[in-house]
Amino acid sequence: MSRQIIDLLITARWTIPVIPENTVLEDCALAVNQGKIIGVVPQSEAEKRYQAKEQVVLDNHILIPGLINAHGHAAMSLFKGYADDYPLQTWLEEHIWPAEGKWVSPEFVQDGSELAIAEMIRSGTTCFADMYFFPEETAKAALNTGMRCQLYFPILDFPSAWAQDANDYINKGLALHDNYRSNESITIGFGPHAPYTVSDEPLKRIAVLAEELQAPIQIHLHETTKEVNDAVAESGLRPIDRLNQLGLLSPLTQCVHMTEANNSDIELLSTTGAHVIHCPESNLKLASGFCPVKKLQDAGVNVALGTDGAASNNDLDLLGEMRTASLLAKGVSQDASTLNAHQTLALATINGAKALGQEDKIGSLEIGKAADITAISIDSLEATPLFNPASYLAYSQCSHQVSHVWTNGKILLKDRQLQTIDEQALREKAQTWAKRIKASGT
Repeated sequence: MSRQIIDLLITARWTIPVIPENTVLEDCALAVNQGKIIGVVPQSEAEKRYQAKEQVVLDNHILIPGLINAHGHAAMSLFKGYADDYPLQTWLEEHIWPAEGKWVSPEFVQDGSELAIAEMIRSGTTCFADMYFFPEETAKAALNTGMRCQLYFPILDFPSAWAQDANDYINKGLALHDNYRSNESITIGFGPHAPYTVSDEPLKRIAVLAEELQAPIQIHLHETTKEVNDAVAESGLRPIDRLNQLGLLSPLTQCVHMTEANNSDIELLSTTGAHVIHCPESNLKLASGFCPVKKLQDAGVNVALGTDGAASNNDLDLLGEMRTASLLAKGVSQDASTLNAHQTLALATINGAKALGQEDKIGSLEIGKAADITAISIDSLEATPLFNPASYLAYSQCSHQVSHVWTNGKILLKDRQLQTIDEQALREKAQTWAKRIKASGT
């Protein structure tokens, strides 16, 4: 039988496809052609079936689906470490918003997004969700570097460097949506910032437009107890109930944070099919609270994982976020079985794909899906002995062991070296921004 000619064959010691669940494959090969996975087979069979234009042999590695960072603010990487150790409202109102007012521009967003993308690639992320000003610049950075992303154009009642009012934000965002309507790697959605920064009429308009376009919505929701208490005092409604009354909750909706979630909130999320994006390290750093992951999952709510922005984390390491998420969930639920290793990896892969409405394309190593693949080396002393590859990923600090990353079968990281980004030039740009911001005293 003649062998099929393909673009790429990757062989590895271990493969965790995520689907089927709780599966670890040994001495397996991934066959890739025209950006898609066309075979997941034993190495011995791969040699008989395929003739690859390129073969990558990873004898001491784990292959996993490319990680999906389901919430962030990429350009804020230029504010990394800028305003530490403040509660959310103080951090936003007295530090971040004034700094953004002074510095945010198309150039700032372009450079900050590229810096974030570089960090995400080096820690195994192949797709990121982002909400920030000048999203057209983040889109350009993603295109230039080969990253996959879902961008939510920000919507607020008040002006910024990008738009003047809610209608202006929405109109500019709709134009961006039209520009990327046919793009395979970049999708555009609605990003109303939070219930306390967007009034009823814009939220109603967003609900109608999102349904018409079948476009996703991402919103910060129930991030702190204070947010919920203030809303109840003002309107008598919890923020999630208000959003539901306005028609904003649906399977298109991604609710970011949800640290303050009672049983009624969880039931509403389950009933409407809305997703939760869990950002444990940012929530811990800002002392915002704890997302009840076990209760949400027990109720059938899809929970995905995000880093939030580097200004409140202070990194974009989704493998590290996995470890924090799992350990925190165990402590909060007082149940050591909560978020086992495979479930934790699902948070950062297939659950993220579901939240983004892209589970048919990404999130697992399955035939027909995009070849978004991450390889982690296990040849270090820290990875020895290796009884359980999934456990190593979930409970060890292993992002520095990410060796290769592909998106759509295109290599973005090879032997720890970025392939689509000039690291030295990027480093110099970031240092220039840091000097300018520091010198200004803001």
